[in-house]
Amino acid sequence: MRTEEIAEKLINGEAPGKAELLELIRARTPEVSKRLASAADKKRREVYGDRVYIRGLIEFTNCCKNDCLYCGIRRSCRSAERYRLTEGEILSCCAEGHRLGFRTFVLQGGEDPYFTPERVSSLVRAIKAAHPDCAVTLSVGEHPREVYKLWREAGADRYLLRHETADKAHYERLHPASMRFENRMRCLYDLKDLGFQVGCGMMLGSPFQTPATLAEDLAFIRDFRPHMVGMGPFIPARDTPFAGERAGTLEETLFFISVVRLLLPGVLLPATTALGTIDPQGREKGLQAGANVLMPNLSPTAVREKYALYDNKLCTGEESAQCLACLEARVASAGFKIVTDRGDSKIQ
Repeated sequence: MRTEEIAEKLINGEAPGKAELLELIRARTPEVSKRLASAADKKRREVYGDRVYIRGLIEFTNCCKNDCLYCGIRRSCRSAERYRLTEGEILSCCAEGHRLGFRTFVLQGGEDPYFTPERVSSLVRAIKAAHPDCAVTLSVGEHPREVYKLWREAGADRYLLRHETADKAHYERLHPASMRFENRMRCLYDLKDLGFQVGCGMMLGSPFQTPATLAEDLAFIRDFRPHMVGMGPFIPARDTPFAGERAGTLEETLFFISVVRLLLPGVLLPATTALGTIDPQGREKGLQAGANVLMPNLSPTAVREKYALYDNKLCTGEESAQCLACLEARVASAGFKIVTDRGDSKIQ
């Protein structure tokens, strides 16, 4: 009965405390998950209607100076075939995306020293000059506050930086000693303070994750109030220390999508490519559980397989921006419609 009471509290718009969130996670049942998904769908429709926002994803470099233990493009991963897109190639991707109807471009890459703060700033300015009606989102990792400020002044609107875990000890088991939990959190607060629409998030089912660490994640998201939360199942990557670990599940990911939607009704929630990787209907199920964003790939076809953060990633076909009609049909079959506007968050 306790779990149902906590779920009811969440459905009614009351924010559960950390202990209640922990109890909800520990004792979740298929029945409770189904109730939360139904309530999350209703709440999302109240705030965003049946609209699904699309972002054109451009994975512009898979070079990275970091060695995160879970990542398929980590510095030590010898099997990764490295690449960098030129500024011309990136701008060409944006032009194609704009023609297709995209009004947000997400520039995602590893922490690549070649792309200096000035180069990224120049790139942002060029995109905004060519497409002033579009939002530019950056997802390029941890940087000093002054670098984020430079990019904000260049015109970047949003920044995605998954916190990965709000538990310091857990963070240290997922990352090398050169990366600090405190710095990751500092980055997120700096970004928000500078006026970015900020996205955080975590992998569900990552190694050493527990109900207690997940309760910390939800409490952090509740209090930080990000504009977007990116959550997908952990999927092992070859040639990493976690290659043999078990993957996260669809059911757990859908549960957390629903809980976050109810915690923050105005948040933007993507149904990730990782969801589609572990289940052919994963993204549709994510939308029905409370998600409202999709990120089709605008990267050149030749490099999509090389940006392999995890094994068996979808990289051709209906997740492609060029197959938008296919995606629109799948979204419609789930009861939603794709819209072509910036799709700004309603979190204030």
